[in-house]
Amino acid sequence: MTTVVAVRKNGQVAMAADALVTFGDTRLTHRQEANQKIFSIEDAAGHSLFAMAGAAAHFLVLQHALAAQPRESLLFGGKHEVFRTFTMLHPVLKSSFFMETKEDDHEPYESSQFTMLLANASGIYGIYSYREVFEFKQFWSIGSGRSFALGAMHAVYDQKSRSARDVAEAGIAAACEFDRNSAGPVDSLTLKLKVSK
Repeated sequence: MTTVVAVRKNGQVAMAADALVTFGDTRLTHRQEANQKIFSIEDAAGHSLFAMAGAAAHFLVLQHALAAQPRESLLFGGKHEVFRTFTMLHPVLKSSFFMETKEDDHEPYESSQFTMLLANASGIYGIYSYREVFEFKQFWSIGSGRSFALGAMHAVYDQKSRSARDVAEAGIAAACEFDRNSAGPVDSLTLKLKVSK
């Protein structure tokens, strides 16, 4: 799978990801394919960083689906804006990208099939398959190495000398060390927060 982390600290937000792709028992390292799991979209308020865990197809689908929308309709400045944007995007994913919305017989809503992190000047958001949106105050991780990453980030977050990028890279380093489905090199990007919390 993958490991992706996002951290907000000292007026900055950082996102980092590993570079490994797996196909069952086969590992496709960065030497074999230039896999970059973080991408940027310019929305009405600025740049937003996205990364996903799960099927590799999600990456291109989401990039193309977002790029096809009018820029003014892409609002990611808060939890409710993120929810509205992904609710608006759901029918597009079904009709234009043939997304299968069924996960099991007892699901409460159609699934968008995504597990993703979004980071921008307003903060860090986790978006899940039923378009649930969570806003994280310090850090979060998704993917197969998330437990290792969360533990490492928790251990170093309060160290004053650590920047948002340092904390994010510590999380990815732990995941790459202990999770068999995560490996470097590490890709990390940093943005300035609008309001430091």
